[in-house]
Amino acid sequence: MEDRDVWSPSKMVNVEMEKASKPLKIRFFEAAKHWTDALPIGNGRLGGMVWGGVVSDTINLNDDTIWTGDPGNYTNSDAPKVLSDVRKLVNDGKYAEATKAAVNLSGNPSQAYQLLGDIKLDFDESHGAYDKETYERELDLNTAMVKVKYTAGGITYTREHFSSSPDQVIVTNISSSKTGSLSFTVYLDSKLRYESRLSGQNQIIMEGGNPMAIKFSAVLDLKISGGTGKMHVVDDKKIKVEGADWAVIRLTASSSFDGPFTKSSESKKNPTSESLQDLDLIKNFSYAELSARHLNDYQKLFHRVSLQLSKCSKGVAEDLSFATGKQLKATEDDKVSTAQRVKSFKTDEDPSFVELLFQYGRYLLISCSRPGTQASNLQGIWNKDVTPPWDGAPHTNINLQMNYWPSLPCNLKECQEPLFDYISSLAVNGSKTAKVNYEASGWVVHQVSDIWAKTSPDRGEAVWALWPMGGAWLCTHLWEHYTYTMDKDFLKNKAYPLMEGCASFLLDWLIEGRGGYLQTNPSTSPEHMFVAPDGQPASVSYSSTMDMSIIREVFSAVVSASEVLGKSGDDLVKKVLKAQTRLYPTKIAKDGSIMEWAEDFEDPEVHHRHVSHLFGLFPGHTITLEKTPDLCKAVDYTLIKRGEEGPGWSTTWKAALWARLHNSEHAYRMVKHLVDLVDPDREADFEGGLYSNLFTAHPPFQIDGNFGFSAAIAEMLVQSTMEDLYLLPALPRDKWQNGCVKGLKARGGVTVGISWTKGDLHEVGLWSNNSGSVSTISLHYRENVVTTKVTSGTVYTFNKMLKCINAYSP
Repeated sequence: MEDRDVWSPSKMVNVEMEKASKPLKIRFFEAAKHWTDALPIGNGRLGGMVWGGVVSDTINLNDDTIWTGDPGNYTNSDAPKVLSDVRKLVNDGKYAEATKAAVNLSGNPSQAYQLLGDIKLDFDESHGAYDKETYERELDLNTAMVKVKYTAGGITYTREHFSSSPDQVIVTNISSSKTGSLSFTVYLDSKLRYESRLSGQNQIIMEGGNPMAIKFSAVLDLKISGGTGKMHVVDDKKIKVEGADWAVIRLTASSSFDGPFTKSSESKKNPTSESLQDLDLIKNFSYAELSARHLNDYQKLFHRVSLQLSKCSKGVAEDLSFATGKQLKATEDDKVSTAQRVKSFKTDEDPSFVELLFQYGRYLLISCSRPGTQASNLQGIWNKDVTPPWDGAPHTNINLQMNYWPSLPCNLKECQEPLFDYISSLAVNGSKTAKVNYEASGWVVHQVSDIWAKTSPDRGEAVWALWPMGGAWLCTHLWEHYTYTMDKDFLKNKAYPLMEGCASFLLDWLIEGRGGYLQTNPSTSPEHMFVAPDGQPASVSYSSTMDMSIIREVFSAVVSASEVLGKSGDDLVKKVLKAQTRLYPTKIAKDGSIMEWAEDFEDPEVHHRHVSHLFGLFPGHTITLEKTPDLCKAVDYTLIKRGEEGPGWSTTWKAALWARLHNSEHAYRMVKHLVDLVDPDREADFEGGLYSNLFTAHPPFQIDGNFGFSAAIAEMLVQSTMEDLYLLPALPRDKWQNGCVKGLKARGGVTVGISWTKGDLHEVGLWSNNSGSVSTISLHYRENVVTTKVTSGTVYTFNKMLKCINAYSP
């Protein structure tokens, strides 16, 4: 039984609410004109973008291990001398000079994520006269399948696409409604250097890559209906199908990547052999069997959480008014594209669109991050460029972390495993960087990394390159994983050793500073400059608020974890406890905002996209409404001062921050702000927004905004600590008057279901699957607080007064 099905309200909260919800589908009524019109599929490792062309179609292909380069040297033996000089300049208050000198601490750029290639499909001329009114292209989030359908010459043609995790294959099924009417040509192509050849009558093998870099292979296998249809070889690299009823394309792919510490030239992996082996394992499966195996695997993850939102008891259908000003009837919804829904959201504010975008983030995480794959990069796994924006590299000053924000609250803990594997690799290289560059113990990671687990500073200006807090931020995810799962083995064997190494570096990085405080020097606030007291632009000073907030979070996690594991007496923990009391505090500036730097410097860009100095509120936990109300008031003003404009990821971070402040109005304003349709022909005119396929825009496309959106919605509905559970803390009551969410996760290993009517809590269900565990939780709803126990294997239902009305074992 899925988590969403364990509990249901004792009565249907609102029958009309279900009627108001629309299918979880992203829909088009024409083929893609731009890459951001194409629809993504993925199994964690293999990704595809389906364009859905009629006469000629393209499926862009990605493999998450195809990158440029090789393992590098992430150390700089000259760094200690430069570091000493920079620190002296900072101590002397010469911030502009320190900023200039700190460029010599910079390193080399990251390597770049690559593409794999394309499946190309060319259909016969009869398809050119298709009936445009019949064309449909959709991604169904419930099935993780893309479907293309149209009619030409009275014949209906259908294509179905999915990327299977259990069978590691991309599958396309093409069929027609009339016997013997399906004819097309298929081949493989790539922007990278490659060679293509036929293997028999029904297989195409593409092999490519630089001999001194990662090599790749893709194998396309084609099956057609028996009794009808023929296959011919064309140009020694294409397969032509004539007169078939149906055809099934299966594509497997592999690369020579053999881990971040193995040079490509020394890899023993044979990509072609591995691709052929993957095909051999599924040679006896029919399309129906492949589809069923894919669905079973995917839906076990996706169906854990359901969300239904409605803005009035009459349902939303009556309130839909699109850009045309036309009032839609419910039956007309089937012909409304998702792009139209994005356009109309400014006026109709359709809650079911929020459901779709929330679940889309969960879909994308399932599709680009599975156990054993690489960690999700700046674009997940979907990339069309040989030189993608920002190299497609994971950035550790927000983007990589945001990619995994929804994994725990949105009940996808397995999808976070690649991040933990990645952190383990970073710790290996990071220990070398720490030792050589900073003469410190433990391990360190800077702002930009890549598949080779790069840990050294980025190239260029200190404002972005000099930021040694990436590894520390990542370490907070390790502790968060424990707090949600209560997996003590994970904490002991995986998380704590990494946390110890991180804390060890931080203890060495901190130095005696002014006023007896321990300080970080040099220090930057990610990608943001300030005006130094002498009027010059600078970025390097000491003890930025984000530095100290992250360190405070890591030290707190280490102390808490040591208590769980019985390690409180360890020397490292004693040092951490001693250092905690000497950390430079978060301060309030003279204008009432949170100070971003240790001094109240002038901010030349008050609307800067980063809100790094608010880390302590979210995703951190050191600023809270209960314990630090003055700081929360300052955060409120800081967010207003920062403004609403910004890239997609910035918008969703602000939504989560407002949610932590229990400010439903402003959290919802950021949700609404994100829903702005970006025109890819003039994307430079936009800041943030959504493309027609609902990818979030910086612009260009960055996937972190999608993940940040799902996390922010979860934060508006449920917040938690290990002892407290806050119900509907930032619910926009007038926008989502009725609703039901089931399957969200809270800290302490608790799963949560909530229903509400007319903006007020109706019922809440709590349950836990942690064997033998008993959690004591204080439930908070507005001014109501009640403490209860949650025992594993039992479902508890509370009414709006937080009184337990039912407890049973499902």
